[in-house]
Amino acid sequence: ENFDPMGIHTGESIVVAPSQTLTNREYHKLREIAIRVIRHLGVVGECNIQYALDPQSEDYRVIEVNARLSRSSALASKATGYPLAFVAAKLALGFTLPELKNSITRSTSAFFEPALDYVVVKIPRWDLKKFRRVSRKIGSGMKSVGEVMAIGRHFEEALQKGLRMLEIGARGLVANDNFKFENLTDELRAPTEERIFAILQAFAQGFTVSEIYELSHIDKWFLYRLERVAELARQLSLFRGQSPPSDLLLRAKKSGFADAQIGLLCEVDEETVRGWRERHDLHPVIRQIDTMAAEYPAETNYLYLTYNGIRDDLTATKTPPVLILGSGAYRIGSSVEFDWCCVTAGLTLKKLGIPAIMLNYNPETVSTDYDQFDMLIFDEISLESILEIHRKLNLHGVIVSVGGQIPNNLAMPLHRAGVPVLGTSADSIDNAENRNSFSALLDRIGVDQPEWRELTSVDDAVEFADQVGYPVLVRPSYVLSGAAMAVASNDDELVKYLQKAVDVSPDHPTVISKFLENAKEIELDAVADKGKIVQYAISEHVENAGVHSGDATLVFPPQRLYLETIRRVRQISKQIAAELQISGPFNMQFIARQNDVKVIECNLRASRSFPFVSKILHLNFIETATRVITGSAYERPENKQFELDYVGVKAPQFSFTRLEGADPVMGVEMASTGEVGCLGADFYEAFLKALVSVGYRFPFKSVLLSTGPIESKAELLEPIQALQRMGMKFYATDGTAQFLKQNGVTATKLHWPLEEKQPNVIEFIRNGKIDLVINIPKNYQKDELTNGHLIRRAAVDFNVMLVTNRQIAMRLVEALQAGSMEKLRIASWQEYI
Repeated sequence: ENFDPMGIHTGESIVVAPSQTLTNREYHKLREIAIRVIRHLGVVGECNIQYALDPQSEDYRVIEVNARLSRSSALASKATGYPLAFVAAKLALGFTLPELKNSITRSTSAFFEPALDYVVVKIPRWDLKKFRRVSRKIGSGMKSVGEVMAIGRHFEEALQKGLRMLEIGARGLVANDNFKFENLTDELRAPTEERIFAILQAFAQGFTVSEIYELSHIDKWFLYRLERVAELARQLSLFRGQSPPSDLLLRAKKSGFADAQIGLLCEVDEETVRGWRERHDLHPVIRQIDTMAAEYPAETNYLYLTYNGIRDDLTATKTPPVLILGSGAYRIGSSVEFDWCCVTAGLTLKKLGIPAIMLNYNPETVSTDYDQFDMLIFDEISLESILEIHRKLNLHGVIVSVGGQIPNNLAMPLHRAGVPVLGTSADSIDNAENRNSFSALLDRIGVDQPEWRELTSVDDAVEFADQVGYPVLVRPSYVLSGAAMAVASNDDELVKYLQKAVDVSPDHPTVISKFLENAKEIELDAVADKGKIVQYAISEHVENAGVHSGDATLVFPPQRLYLETIRRVRQISKQIAAELQISGPFNMQFIARQNDVKVIECNLRASRSFPFVSKILHLNFIETATRVITGSAYERPENKQFELDYVGVKAPQFSFTRLEGADPVMGVEMASTGEVGCLGADFYEAFLKALVSVGYRFPFKSVLLSTGPIESKAELLEPIQALQRMGMKFYATDGTAQFLKQNGVTATKLHWPLEEKQPNVIEFIRNGKIDLVINIPKNYQKDELTNGHLIRRAAVDFNVMLVTNRQIAMRLVEALQAGSMEKLRIASWQEYI
């Protein structure tokens, strides 16, 4: 059932399984209706039925039936261990349920309904704060980009786990100082993605359950449980600097309180709370997922941690296992790419005969399929959880380099706690992730980088910016997808962005560096063994530096780099790999102008482009990295990336249509929610395939031009003239129209949106008179409402193709000039390879 009342999309709501508020009568009624409806429709295999239920009268409505695997079906499979898609496929092939075995018990048949002795809570993950001017209200349309699933024996335990799993700074339901609401009544009545924290603030301010219910219409059963957590937090806060009684500590742990959360309430650190637990011998047990609620013995390696239990359901393996840390919730910057890396690492360990355990909590991933590993522990990726797993299973070590930023951030805490970190040392990871340490390292070994300074004060930052000249780049440490990274063009912007960076990464330094304009960005994905590179791939961005690598269009092998630039990239990479003694996967980013190569950053982990280059080269970088990490034998193939007869292009997929009001521009903080990869005989063919794959429609006949600053207008003049020769009809805003007229290009002038004169840009976009909008923003960082924002937003809202980067516009025209659209070839990956 949904935690939120009717009107909020199930993908936007907290979902609880099994239902906590349905009476037996309501449950059996809805079950009977579902069977009648599905039989009437003749559905074979998986399906999903959704209801609206009035809790006061038991009146109901069927909302919809999906005769397919749905989002909630995938969740149900992970929540119960009952493999719905597998069983549905067998039914489609003609098998019957009595013939199929339950994969959890391995003895009963698949016609048994799952019966749970635990509670599962699914919580969506949003990234709305990354977007300027976006509406944060949630409702019947989906805005979330991922989700987490938490398992506990009580609702409160699972819910608090889940909120921490979101990685948004929440420590659970309480002890959060980063969620403050000025108008609680509005927040409770018109929900945003943070409403659940508003409920706890309301309790703290004296609201009653009935008052919150009248505003939110969230079932009182849930509200009473939240109130119970608030009361436990109040009791814990009475013991400042001292250990609470063991019974209170146990009640808190059973209700999902983390050690760090209890520490904040008692004003001590996490390690002190861990010591209290050790003294009272309070530790979680490892339980199996059991679809039969203990009616039949479970035979599964699908596990979770809970304090609501007496003994473990498993024993340690004979050979100490390796723990792989997963990537957590899908979000902007971390998606299925890291899931591919985690699964590949697990399969490689299996080949090597090394027991592999996966720790992850994302129900959407292959890495949380329990048959992929020797054990799956569906729980928090935190220091507390890993220490408890290590205590019970005596781990050989932990792999932190294949799951993205969350595992990487745990390298130093694990190292300090005495847990072996496999591969590159935790000290080296810290030297690379810490912006100050890494920049100092580059200076020490003589590798060039943009001028930089660590933030010590705002005045110092302003002085540095005045010294090197704007624009400057603000860069916090230990963040994913460029979180809080920004380009400042003046003192006011610099002060604002510095504060945001410090808020996002308060425990790590923020570095300010000179931002180089009109430079090319280059990436290197590689595997090293004890500081020596054994595999590498160099790719280039189509867009100039200033677009986050996750939003950039990536080309591999590179097509527009000088050989000398490539040589310098290789040379610098060897120096840094040797200095950091890298053993495992790593990614480096460079900027280059006229063979002048500078290093931007180095991530000592797999990057989101590892699957892409592995598939283009037909060399599995993660398999090699896993072998290196475990000290196993590996092949060192000859690098043939510059001899390929084809080109790969990886292009970003954006979701601006779902994000009401958001400005659809690209910058140094990532905004894309997915990607495509395409192959072609040359760059232009692969590039056009990638554009078609993300939604561009060819051919187009009319173009709106709003080409930004004068240097952008000049650079785009030749491509525009080429489009004119192709018979394209042009519309343009005032400055662009004048520039085109002076250069012999005919364009119909349209008035700016804010002028409210006719003919107006917005009206022409709305009425379908424009097929493509080329709008080059003058300033990516502005928050106020501008004409450019309104044009870009209208293009998104009315499903008109939009280009906001001049390099993309130029390559698009070149591809059309080359006639690549007519030459597009459909061929399998195997045909290219």
